[in-house]
Amino acid sequence: MADVIIVGAGPAGIFAALELVGKDPGLDIVMVEQGNDIHARTRSGKEMLIGWGGAGAYSDGKLTISTDVGGQLSSLISDEELMGLLEQVDAVYRSYSPGADLFCVGSDDALAIAAQSRLAGLVYVPTRVRHIGTENLLIMLERVRGELDSRVRMIFNTQVSEILTQGDAATGVVLSDGTVLHARRVIAAPGRVGSGWMSLQAKKLGLQTHPNPVDLGVRVELPAAVLEHLTSKAYETKFIHYSRTFDDKVRTFCMNPYGEVVIETLGDIVTVNGHSWANKRTENTNFAVLVSADFTEPFDDPIGYGESVARLANMLGKGVIVQRLGDLLGGRRTTEERLAKSATRPTLRQATPGDLSFCIPYRILTDIEEMLAGLDKVAPGVNAAHTLLYGIEVKFYSNRIRLGPDLQSQIRGLYVIGDGAGLTRGLIQASCSGIIAARAILAGG
Repeated sequence: MADVIIVGAGPAGIFAALELVGKDPGLDIVMVEQGNDIHARTRSGKEMLIGWGGAGAYSDGKLTISTDVGGQLSSLISDEELMGLLEQVDAVYRSYSPGADLFCVGSDDALAIAAQSRLAGLVYVPTRVRHIGTENLLIMLERVRGELDSRVRMIFNTQVSEILTQGDAATGVVLSDGTVLHARRVIAAPGRVGSGWMSLQAKKLGLQTHPNPVDLGVRVELPAAVLEHLTSKAYETKFIHYSRTFDDKVRTFCMNPYGEVVIETLGDIVTVNGHSWANKRTENTNFAVLVSADFTEPFDDPIGYGESVARLANMLGKGVIVQRLGDLLGGRRTTEERLAKSATRPTLRQATPGDLSFCIPYRILTDIEEMLAGLDKVAPGVNAAHTLLYGIEVKFYSNRIRLGPDLQSQIRGLYVIGDGAGLTRGLIQASCSGIIAARAILAGG
C-alpha cells in the first residue's frame, strides 16, 4: 500500500515526485515507467521517447517561459499563477543545469519583428527561452534521478495495464505482469507516447474527454545564416499564420539553431524531429511547420488520422522522406542526384529523397507553402529552392480529459498530468502540471 503511485517518469511525473518528496519526505511513492532507467537508455527506436526523462530526455531542453505557448494550463488556472509556476520550474532546471542560456528579445526588437511579421501575414509570439542543450539536459536528469533514488520506489520496463477504482475513487493500478499496487492517489503522467493508452483508460473509466487536434507538417532545414538575425536574439522564434486558402492555423515549432534533424519512432511509425546541442554546432537550423487538423462529428479519431498520413509517408519512403522545396514547388521528385546539388546539406542522412506531395494532403501542403512564403518576407532565404523539407512530422495529443484546476479527474484521487492529459505540449508546462497535482495531494486532495 503506497501513498502515491506515479505512472510515467517523464517531466510531469518527475516534477510531481520532486514536489512530493520535497514537502513531505515521509510519503511512500512508487513510480512505474515502461522504459529503461536513464543509464540504460539509447538513441534508437522507441528508446528515444520512453524511459527516465521521457521524450524530453533527448530533446534540446528548451524552456519557453510564456503562458501563451506550450499547453493549455491557462484555461484552468490564472495567468499570474501559471507564470509563477513557470518561473519556479525554470529555477529548478537552472539549479541542476547551471550556465543554461536565457534568450529574451528586447522590446524594441520585438516591436520591429512584430511589425515585419504583420506585413508578411504572420503573428509573432515573443517569448523568453532558456536553452539547456541535449547533452546538458541528460546530465540534469541524471542528477535528479540520483536525488530521488533513495526517496521513491521505482519500477522500470513495466507497463501499467489498468487503473483501479472503487466507486468514484482511485485505489491503485495493475501492472502488465499482473501485480496489483494499491494507493489512494494515482498520478497518470504517460506522456505524449502514452496518448493512446491514456485515451483507452479514460474510456474504461468513463472520463469525459474532448478530441484534441493532431498537428501535421514537415521539419524544415536550411542554412543557419538565414535565421541568424532572429535566433541570435530569441533562440526560438515562434510565428503563427492563418492560411488564406483554408483559414487553418499554421505555426512554427521547436526551432533548433545550428541543430540537427533526427528520427523518432512511435510504435511502427517513423516520424521526424530536431534538437540542438549546447556545445557543438552544425551549419544548419531546423524547425517544424505544423498545421493543426481539428475535426468535428462524426469523425473523432485525430490520432488515427495522423497515424494514417505518417504510415503513407513511411510506405513511400521506407521511413522519412526528404525533398528540396524547389522540387516540391516545381512538381518533381527529389532524387539522390538533385539532393547532392543542394546548397543545404542534410543533417539526417537516413532520409530517403522523394516527393512529399504524394503523402501530405493538399490542404495541409498548401498551408505549409503559404507559411514558408510568409516567413521568407521576415527571413529572406526560407522559401529558397534548396531549403529541405522532411516528412512527416506529427504531434499526437491525448484526448483532453476533463480536469479540475488541481488536475484531478472525475475519479477522486486520480490526477492526469502532462502531455498525456492532452493539456500540455512540452517540457515546461508538463513540469508545471506535476507540481500542481503534487500540491493538491499535499493539501489533502
